[in-house]
Amino acid sequence: MASKTALYDQHLAMGAKVVDFGGWDMPLNYGSQIEEHNKVRTSAGMFDVSHMTIVDVTGADAAEYLRYLLANDVARLDFKGKALYSGMLNEDGNVIDDLIVYRMTDPGVSGEWFRVVVNCATREKDLRWMAEQAARFDVALTEQPELSMVAIQGPEAIVKVKSVLNESRGRLIDSLSVFQGQESEGWFIARTGYTGEDGLEIIVPEDEVADFWRALGEAGVAPCGLGARDTLRLEAGMNLYGADMDESVSPLVSAMGWTIAWEPQSRQFCGRAALEAEKAAGVTQKLVGLVMDTRGVLRGQQKVIVDGVGEGEITSGTFSPTLNVSIALARVPAGTGDQAVVDLRGKQVPVAVVRPPFVRNGKKVFS
Repeated sequence: MASKTALYDQHLAMGAKVVDFGGWDMPLNYGSQIEEHNKVRTSAGMFDVSHMTIVDVTGADAAEYLRYLLANDVARLDFKGKALYSGMLNEDGNVIDDLIVYRMTDPGVSGEWFRVVVNCATREKDLRWMAEQAARFDVALTEQPELSMVAIQGPEAIVKVKSVLNESRGRLIDSLSVFQGQESEGWFIARTGYTGEDGLEIIVPEDEVADFWRALGEAGVAPCGLGARDTLRLEAGMNLYGADMDESVSPLVSAMGWTIAWEPQSRQFCGRAALEAEKAAGVTQKLVGLVMDTRGVLRGQQKVIVDGVGEGEITSGTFSPTLNVSIALARVPAGTGDQAVVDLRGKQVPVAVVRPPFVRNGKKVFS
């Protein structure tokens, strides 16, 4: 039997089509996936992301533990509230999961505290791996299943959220820059998201989240499901774990090289030696964007053919409601230029090879 978030009854009341997602009953859409997508691009939409796993990392060695566990370096979190995106790698340098980590206390404070948010579908293996790596550090890992999380995204998201919150929480939102988060009266408010739009991800006690969700709906924030979340994140060029990267590939071939903190060289994070060897040997693949302006839809696992270079494969593909063309992410040979073809049911269709993202803040950004 699938797990349910504290907002499950709200989803049903709003007419959601519910599907299984990583062991959770989650809304796929509330009628029209395209309308939900467009609402986020033009106004504001809200997503129940309470299925995500929240883990608090505390203790004297919390920072050193995370500096070993993650490819990015939490030493870069130089003030309370700053956030960091990173891959969590295995010893082969491949991606166990991607995640966001927030600094919850001031740097250097005794008994440091970080908050880590990981994917729901990888919860069990993530927690197991994190616990195994924690054995030689003075840290405690505390999962927070009593907390819910709502993402509100779009050009009007912040204004609409502030309209349903008290003055002190509104002032806190005004103080946040992108990729920052702070506590406020038992809530945690972060200016992060997965859509390519401005917005917030707000962690709320589960006994308060239904009232918050209803208030957002009354303020004109559209409920959105997994379908729109996927087309939005793909337009934004954001990876999906299990499709665009997983434990079989490294961040170097998953457009995640920017998340690896190579300096200082003395920091021996898990998977570093394997990544250095891969880099020294020459990275043979890369993750790129594809755009097809003819009829048809690009889908995962379709073959990509690059004349004179070799073959690759689409990892994620969809029709872009914003651009009105088909787009995809694909892992292709490193020597791929700006043109390729995709095998669509035996027909070779030309595509342009571009650098993601495709859309930011509602506008086309590739050329």
